[in-house]
Amino acid sequence: MQIAVLGAGVIGLASAYYLNRAGHQVIVVDRHVDVAAETSFGNGGQLSYSYVAPLAGPGVLSKLPAWLARRDSPVRFRPTVSAEQWLWCLKFAFACTQRRSNLTTRELLSLSFASRALMHQLLCDEPTLDFDFQHSGKLVLHRDVAAMQGAINLLDYQRSLGCDQEALSADECVALEPALANVCGRIVGGIYTRSEDTADCHRFSKGLEAILRARGVQFAMNTRIDALEVAKGGAIVARSGGGTLEADHVVVAAGTSAAHLLQPLGIHVPVYPLKGYSLTYSLGPQAIAPTLSVTDFARKVVYARLGDRLRVAGMADLDGYSLKPDPSRVAALRAEAAALFPQAVADHVDATAWTGLRPATPRGTPIIGPTRYSNLWLNIGHGALGFTLASGSAALLTGWIDGKPDSSLSSLFSLA
Repeated sequence: MQIAVLGAGVIGLASAYYLNRAGHQVIVVDRHVDVAAETSFGNGGQLSYSYVAPLAGPGVLSKLPAWLARRDSPVRFRPTVSAEQWLWCLKFAFACTQRRSNLTTRELLSLSFASRALMHQLLCDEPTLDFDFQHSGKLVLHRDVAAMQGAINLLDYQRSLGCDQEALSADECVALEPALANVCGRIVGGIYTRSEDTADCHRFSKGLEAILRARGVQFAMNTRIDALEVAKGGAIVARSGGGTLEADHVVVAAGTSAAHLLQPLGIHVPVYPLKGYSLTYSLGPQAIAPTLSVTDFARKVVYARLGDRLRVAGMADLDGYSLKPDPSRVAALRAEAAALFPQAVADHVDATAWTGLRPATPRGTPIIGPTRYSNLWLNIGHGALGFTLASGSAALLTGWIDGKPDSSLSSLFSLA
């Protein structure tokens, strides 16, 4: 079958890869000149398979007033007149329960563990892929005794879900990651997960593009989809520049653009952008930078070593579709990085700043699978976990299209 994949970020490219492997003819369509030009360009670099708990959790609503009062808060909300924004916020508030959070975490773990296995298999199948992949392990740092104890209390529960983790003291954290030596007195401990990885999402996407082009997959770049329309017979067609894309099936993997693209068809998906920021530091020969994947739990900032670079990412701004960066947020991220790893990211070290829109659902679960239209499929709403969940999501989608959906996953992430 001829399948058009709308979106050339990591989700769209992974979808194209698995569809092509299944024997389909694929064309990837994107409005940008290059692949991975938006959210996949500068994300956090963590393949965080065991840390997929949603932003919507039982303690979030009580923290919001304090967060909203700070310029450097992990989450910031700027109200607009958009009904779309307020409806998303209302659904988010209803999802902030322990029961819903636990269900979402279990669902996401099932997909993330499948993604981990597929990513590792892909590394074996595609030896030419070079994207700074490392089995780095992950260390989640805690600054507060109560927060650390809460994380320790969850270890047995996490193990029951398949996450092998261990609690470390502050000294043990430094022994494992010497780059933390300067801040040992400011942390109380951490949770270490050996199974986590790090990699460069943009380089991964470019590598997939090269493989797909070599295998005959077509790319229609710099091509904007004007509309999805119902053709005679009830099938969906994609219109662009006055013409129609030739395809038997259409896959929407368009990130934050998906909701507006689908709305005229009567398909309302709760996908809304959460603006995030990242910094990429070039590390000099004398830099003392982490080799582990590190997350600062209190600050909600992540650190990933990508070869001779350090990626620092964080923040979640709920303020519409604008990609315009807020200088105060970039400055706050710089300050966090300099405070935690002063010997790696001193003021004189160059850093490239980036802003992207994460396509998030209120519950935190992506939407993968069929729609009411027989030839229209979705792979959207991955939030901050797009890179982590890309392989599993693409394989799940391919199974759906081939009439062989994974029975353990398909009911969890479909629109229905």
